[in-house]
Amino acid sequence: MGAKARKASKKAIKKASSQFPNSDFKTASADFLPLEGGPREIPETKPLQKNATVLYVGRIPHGFYEKEMEAYFQQFGAIKRLRIARNKKTGRSKHFGFIEFENPQVAEVVADCMHNYLLFEHLLQVHLIPPEHVHPKLWRGFNYKFKPVDYVQIERKQHNKVRTLEEHKKLVEKIIKRDTKRRKRIEAAGIDYECPEIVGSGQSAPKKIKFDED
Repeated sequence: MGAKARKASKKAIKKASSQFPNSDFKTASADFLPLEGGPREIPETKPLQKNATVLYVGRIPHGFYEKEMEAYFQQFGAIKRLRIARNKKTGRSKHFGFIEFENPQVAEVVADCMHNYLLFEHLLQVHLIPPEHVHPKLWRGFNYKFKPVDYVQIERKQHNKVRTLEEHKKLVEKIIKRDTKRRKRIEAAGIDYECPEIVGSGQSAPKKIKFDED
């Protein structure tokens, strides 16, 4: 840069500074925004209030059920409700559940401490659920004690029940049909075998007959 160019730049700076007083120039440069309408006030951001008290707990190990979970998580604070998802038919755990604490701060501490916590070779997955995302039917029947269905007992009663004459005939007909199909398959395979006759196929009625009450 030559001497003439330096002098020209100094003159331009002096002219620009003479247009603003010293005090006004500082305030104008501080409040200057490259937007139309002049300076704008930026609203203060308030911290979000965390009111979530419900936790999702995933990857629950086998044997860690309602009683064990309640006894373990009570060390953090008072538990309001607790539920483990179970199969409707078998009653087995689906390895995830939900816990609701009375204090939202306790729920936040539990989510921070217990997430990815190693328990019985399982890494627990603990997350806070926002109140607006909690399903209204989440806690329906949470204190219900599941009673497994004894299918063996049901089948035993069905097998040993007293049948009428018509039911007995239908049962014998089904047995004879299965036996004839089995005989045909044996003959088609070229096996020389005499199947024994079905005992009781000639009975006209069972020993006990259930009569209709008048």
